[in-house]
Amino acid sequence: MQFRDLARQYQTLRTDIDQALLQVAADAHYIQGPQVRELEQALASYVGTTHCLTCANGTDALLLALKVWGIGPGDAVFVPDFTFFSTAEVVATVGATPVFVDVDAATFNLSAASLQQAVEAVLAQGTLRPRVVIAVDLFGLPADYAAIRSVADAFGLYVLEDGAQGFGGRVGERRACSLGDISTTSFFPAKPLGCYGDGGAVFTDNAEWAALLASYRVHGKGTDKYDNVRIGMNSRLDTLQAAVLSVKLRAFAHYELDRVNAVAAAYSRRLQGKVPTPQVPEGYLSSWAQYTVLMPSEAERTRVQQVLREQGIPTMVYYPRTMHAQTAFAHVAQPLDCEAFAATQLCRRVLSLPMHPYLTDEEVDTVASALIAAL
Repeated sequence: MQFRDLARQYQTLRTDIDQALLQVAADAHYIQGPQVRELEQALASYVGTTHCLTCANGTDALLLALKVWGIGPGDAVFVPDFTFFSTAEVVATVGATPVFVDVDAATFNLSAASLQQAVEAVLAQGTLRPRVVIAVDLFGLPADYAAIRSVADAFGLYVLEDGAQGFGGRVGERRACSLGDISTTSFFPAKPLGCYGDGGAVFTDNAEWAALLASYRVHGKGTDKYDNVRIGMNSRLDTLQAAVLSVKLRAFAHYELDRVNAVAAAYSRRLQGKVPTPQVPEGYLSSWAQYTVLMPSEAERTRVQQVLREQGIPTMVYYPRTMHAQTAFAHVAQPLDCEAFAATQLCRRVLSLPMHPYLTDEEVDTVASALIAAL
């Protein structure tokens, strides 16, 4: 059994993917070929934003957003303490200071109440300027943007949506990657919409920011690529990846998102009352980048993983360490007591099960039965 079976997906989409790749080879437009712009238009249409600009990966997407806003030394950027490293890494990359915020123990997403406490603490200290909050759509579930936006507006913060895992999710009628002032996603192969390498995208309705994004992603270009008006990056999505993503986007919109929600529902039915299962608030839709349950303790998690491994069932821990506990951030003083965060306990208890649109009902039952027996 595969944790996320990309080979099974390829076999399903093989004819269309092969044809798309061969067309790129025949055209020989490997960088910024027409498929890139076509994909950007399709992504913007699907998400519901005016502009979509693809880039080399999801980390660059976040970095580009911070560059557009001129974030740098002396600025505080508020980041969930429970997330992948790149969410905070890009803050340090531009010279700003990451300030870690707790998450909601039920949804795993940023806590608006903790955000307000963190902003007030930073203002009270008086050494940093609060500028941005990065809300992460963890495991496919969009964050609580209504509550986050309320705090952000009160303190004049930009809202950056890290939708690396959230593409396809929804709050009411609004899709993930349209919920921030600028929103980003990742096309890493294991993401809900993944390519065959690295890739990312940035979404916004602001035309001025979109123009800056277009410049920054190609060495800060001006009127042409040899007119460099600012210090930028080399961060382009190549045409081969765009071709793959165009095929996958059609499948994702047509049936994969529905199917992955059916798989999640099947897991929850089988595991209800046996183990704490992930919660999706009313009016929300998750794209289920991961299906994550909670173990009683870290020791029990380790034991259960070994039992499942012996039966050929893979599991993963996302994430075993909080951001404030990362060695790279050991020198960054935090205004809140991060050790008291719910995030610290989640790192010791979370366990993600095999999850993808091509998982069969029989496989779900096998995993659920093995987990219940192991517990």
